[in-house]
Amino acid sequence: MQQGPPHQHGAPPKIHVGYFTNWSIYGRKYHPSKIPVQQLSHILYAFGDVREDGTVFLTDSWSDVEIHYDGDSWEDEGKNLYGNFKQLLRMKQQNRHLKVLLSIGGWTFSSHFAAVKTPQGRTQFVRSAMQILEDVGLDGLDIDWEYPKNTQEADQYVQLLGELRQALDARANAMQSRHWLSIAAPCGEQMRTLHVSRMDPYLDMWNLMAYDFCGTWSERSSHQANLLPSQSCEASVENAIQFYTSQGVAPHKLILGMPLYARAFAQTKGLGHKFHGVPEGGAEPGNFNYRDLPLPHHEEQFDSQALAQFSVCQSRKEFASYEGPESVDAKCDYIHKRGLGGAMWWEVSGDADEEKGGVERALIPRTAFRLGALDPTPNNLRYPYSQYDNVRSGQPL
Repeated sequence: MQQGPPHQHGAPPKIHVGYFTNWSIYGRKYHPSKIPVQQLSHILYAFGDVREDGTVFLTDSWSDVEIHYDGDSWEDEGKNLYGNFKQLLRMKQQNRHLKVLLSIGGWTFSSHFAAVKTPQGRTQFVRSAMQILEDVGLDGLDIDWEYPKNTQEADQYVQLLGELRQALDARANAMQSRHWLSIAAPCGEQMRTLHVSRMDPYLDMWNLMAYDFCGTWSERSSHQANLLPSQSCEASVENAIQFYTSQGVAPHKLILGMPLYARAFAQTKGLGHKFHGVPEGGAEPGNFNYRDLPLPHHEEQFDSQALAQFSVCQSRKEFASYEGPESVDAKCDYIHKRGLGGAMWWEVSGDADEEKGGVERALIPRTAFRLGALDPTPNNLRYPYSQYDNVRSGQPL
């Protein structure tokens, strides 16, 4: 088992974030009951989408608010919330430290942020997002815009965050509770387009997407989430941290994102070499869930210069880059050393299963252990204007 938390005594509580995707209940059969809520402080629910007029909406009504899980009655009177959001609200009632935010956007839907270019679009975005927050029992909102392309879009991002912050604060004051606003923040060249110093006053967390530094689009196989720069990879966590802090973001607002998947390459001599294609299988070409690693016949290794985990198969000429126990320990040490706010995961269904012999490999519990005390800020359970009777009542679900 890993060593004890090296910096727990006297350190401020850390934030520990996990993205949960509404499609994971299908092929992966990863339901909310599997989320390790005791080891997380925040769940970001992916994703909400945006219509042309700025209206935010949930993308899978069956998964989000309809499916009946064990214990849900088919004979309840009135209009009631079911689906994943009922399960999450029940978890919030039982774990008052657990906060749930709706993440809006993501890579697939980010072009739809064109709707916020007008004041009317932003007004409708905020109004509809706040109604979803009220209806399904959220503690805040997360914006995942990948990525503003120019100064004009960066300005629109600032304006949107300002209006969301105002609305969240108004509700928080009325309910006497804290409401969170975060973004999924880029860590490549896209970060330099953002008006970071103007965005920062509105945000509680910058969830750094400190992964995908390389992939099928790259010229050479390399690390996708290395902590430090090296000869084979110019991008790094350290470079991103330096950029955001240079723009005035306090370290405690920076949440270090980590991947629960591998980027894999085929027909390569290894780290820093050209590749041709990707290994077969995976959730998408070249992308493998951490729970399914290491790949067959791969030998796991650790790059002590870049502080990054990887695996190789010499006979098949394959290379895979991913997070592992050693790199997670290094990043947790880094979080404490740099005074960062905590850690984030994309996404929780990819972790190794502790119940299937993965206790030594499971990364979410390992990280929670090494972070130490987690953010105890209580969640909100009052939603008097929800459209759902069982949410509005505030009674145990």
